[in-house]
Amino acid sequence: MACFLVPMALAIITTALRKQIPSEYKIDLLNLMLWGGCVMLAVEHLAHQEIVPYPPFLTAMENPADIPTMLHEMATLGGAMTIGILAVWAIIVAITSRVPAKVAEEA
Repeated sequence: MACFLVPMALAIITTALRKQIPSEYKIDLLNLMLWGGCVMLAVEHLAHQEIVPYPPFLTAMENPADIPTMLHEMATLGGAMTIGILAVWAIIVAITSRVPAKVAEEA
């Protein structure tokens, strides 16, 4: 329903703060991963008609009884996707920060 909003919220924050974050953390890569995931999920939700071009935009919000279900999905699925993206990004940052050091040691 709206699980893509959780990584989108983090993407908005990291995009706004990218100038303050050191380049060694590869924040642009994280932004690319977050925004790419958001777009992919939004397209999937559009294809399943869970997002519509008129208010309230999310079909789950048409019926107030569905809002708790939507919020639960955002917390569980959206949170899990965001944590997954952050984990992959952290692994990439950890690996790439060690590779140049090992190459310099060998040379």
